[in-house]
Amino acid sequence: MSDYQAPLHDMRFLLHDLFQAPATWARLPALAGHVDADTADAILEEAARVTSGLIAPLNREGDEIGAQWHDGDVTTPPGFREAYRGYSEGGWIGLAGNPDYGGMGMPKMLSVQCEEMLYAANSSFALYATLTSGACLAIDTHASDALRRQYLPRLYSGEWTGAMCLTEAHAGSDLGLIRTRAEPDNDGRYRITGSKIFITGGDHDLTDNIIHLVLARLPDAPAGPKGISLFLVPKRLPDAEGRAAEDNRVICGAIEHKMGIKASATCVMHFENSIGYLVGEPHRGLAAMFTMMNYERLSIGIQGIGCAARSLQVASEYARDRLQGRAAGSSDGPAPIIVHADVRRMLLTMKALTEGSRAFATYVGLQLDLAKFSDDEQERAAAAARVALLTPVAKAFFTDTGFESCVHGQQVLGGHGYIREWGQEQLVRDVRIAQIYEGTNGIQGLDLLGRKVVADNGAALMDFINLMRTDAESCPRFRAPLKEALDRLQQTSQWLIEQAATDPALVNASAVEYLHLLGYVAYAWLWARMDVAAADAKQGDPAFRAAKQDTAAFYFQRLLPRILSLEATLRSGSTSLTALPAEQF
Repeated sequence: MSDYQAPLHDMRFLLHDLFQAPATWARLPALAGHVDADTADAILEEAARVTSGLIAPLNREGDEIGAQWHDGDVTTPPGFREAYRGYSEGGWIGLAGNPDYGGMGMPKMLSVQCEEMLYAANSSFALYATLTSGACLAIDTHASDALRRQYLPRLYSGEWTGAMCLTEAHAGSDLGLIRTRAEPDNDGRYRITGSKIFITGGDHDLTDNIIHLVLARLPDAPAGPKGISLFLVPKRLPDAEGRAAEDNRVICGAIEHKMGIKASATCVMHFENSIGYLVGEPHRGLAAMFTMMNYERLSIGIQGIGCAARSLQVASEYARDRLQGRAAGSSDGPAPIIVHADVRRMLLTMKALTEGSRAFATYVGLQLDLAKFSDDEQERAAAAARVALLTPVAKAFFTDTGFESCVHGQQVLGGHGYIREWGQEQLVRDVRIAQIYEGTNGIQGLDLLGRKVVADNGAALMDFINLMRTDAESCPRFRAPLKEALDRLQQTSQWLIEQAATDPALVNASAVEYLHLLGYVAYAWLWARMDVAAADAKQGDPAFRAAKQDTAAFYFQRLLPRILSLEATLRSGSTSLTALPAEQF
């Protein structure tokens, strides 16, 4: 595989030309004077240096050796521990963290782009870091002052890592069925007993302590999701100086043998009367955990972008170098395979989807920044509603299109794409999990259509559609197809809302296609805006700007029409899915 080169030019284009982020930061009190265009560029350049030079070289060997379990101890592949120390010393874990406890307080728009580089360089390594950042967010949002003071500085610094312990073998995604118990102790602490599965980073040798956020039930808990509480459970209890000391009976029983992300330890964790601390209110743990879960859903979506971007880089370089066949209408040859229309179809599909995803992720980051930092209450509320609407789209659509792009990247290389040393087959394996964990993409579709569209009669959706309609007026080249796509989205959404009132199976039957419909239309909106931004840019490489406009045209001509089949599928209803008896499968 070629050396990883971060797409800094495109990232700067999004921040400075498309979203004009420095102007937004300048009007947000917590960010004004703290971050500007030069700061952002310096952070991106340093992130590119660290991910390409320190972390990417460990990717292939990490895949081949994988995480190892022996007698309850987990080791990561050679170089991971040293790289994690170096990465942490740069402050990257706390890039967007609370400055009161050692975080850097940078905007989410920047952190999503840095996370993409991390996932592109080495998805297995990235998971240890991003789960720690997510745990920090949950602790900062919901834990007591004492817990924040004790744990956040060491998590932000990378001295300790974090993990999220939700799933149990019998429960899967239905967290209301969990059985892990929390018994109150006499000193205000709790004793946690139970087992969790599929715990990413549940145990490893990167740090000397791991801070688990564990869902469990108190003795008086009501049944179902409303009876779940959240607890902070260290692998080792801190001593009087705050250093990891006493073993807390947090035991790794095994690690999973997986299709991909093999250097990321996916653990079976046993809590045996382990000491824990309540985070938030009793029986309100699921709401607190969703703070971390939603962070991870966006982050896992970004894993899809990072893998796709790395695959595109490899495929593009290969297609320019590989000589095979003749260009259409030419008698000269052999020619680089990039002259062939089918190869261009795959590369342009990858480019349009990946750059569209990167723009969408940066936009969601902008909304998170407004929801967190704006001093305008109405702006904060509107941004928070938009984040809630778009988070399931980001998680599912980024990973569905990311997997599609990685498969295209493998196909461009032909037989070499199936061979290990080119790296494309690893990217296909690594990105595949992103469609599954943090709530399968089907669950994301149900969340979007059922909870975010049908449940509020499309109110949040219509706000977003109206925003896109307003922007369409200033996008002359693609105004007509964008407005037509918005009409289809609005009309199909309204039809689904009306039909769902009498067809209880419709939401479940339509959720995935509906999420894709919204995703393709949102990308069309962003590509129309990128087309205008590229045309209006006064600086930068003219070839880059022209390529951006050419890719926009490809998106509208070859990818946006996918919504026609999605609309037809959605309007077919649920009958064909529910008619076949189960025994006939």
